Amino acid sequence: MTTDGRLVRGERTRAAVLDRALLLTTVAGLDGLSLSQVADALGVSKSGLFAHWRSKEALQLAVIDHARAQWTERIIRPAFDAPRGVRRLCAVHEARLVFYESEALPGGCFFATANFEYHARPGVIRDRLAAQLTDWMTFLTGLAAEAVALGELRPGADPATIAYETEALGVCAVMQAPVLGREVTFRHARRALFERLRELATDPTILKEPS
Repeated sequence: MTTDGRLVRGERTRAAVLDRALLLTTVAGLDGLSLSQVADALGVSKSGLFAHWRSKEALQLAVIDHARAQWTERIIRPAFDAPRGVRRLCAVHEARLVFYESEALPGGCFFATANFEYHARPGVIRDRLAAQLTDWMTFLTGLAAEAVALGELRPGADPATIAYETEALGVCAVMQAPVLGREVTFRHARRALFERLRELATDPTILKEPS
């Protein structure tokens, strides 16, 4: 079976546009994103982008989905190399901080920025962001619940609270790093979750000291 060259080129163009749009939104905001802005950044015609997205809103939704795919690839998937339970929860937190430290996105975190931007603006954009956040918190809660079920965290530990604390540390770190200093901020974020989980762990020795 021969692959249609136009289809391949179209997918490459789509991926390139979404990569650039994702970078732009972490600096200028999701609402500030436009087909014209992306076209100018890539040096292509605006009309060429209409083949992929017929409106600004369609592009915004595509960027959210693209950011989610990147989050899965860079943060969730690597954590599954760690053993199930509390160590996998730590691995997710660590992968997130490493992603932020890599400066892959100039604005730090797409989802932190977009959620703050749209939390009081009803509509399909907020709904899509809310769905992503809900799924992410469900995922973190599931990891904590698994650690409790395996007996690695005390039976009275509340998975939802642990997930909330983990998320709060991640958001706080990426928001404060540019102001208070990246090294100290990410070090505190690592240490804080380690100390919290060590308090709850039935065997604290399975937790690795953060570097």
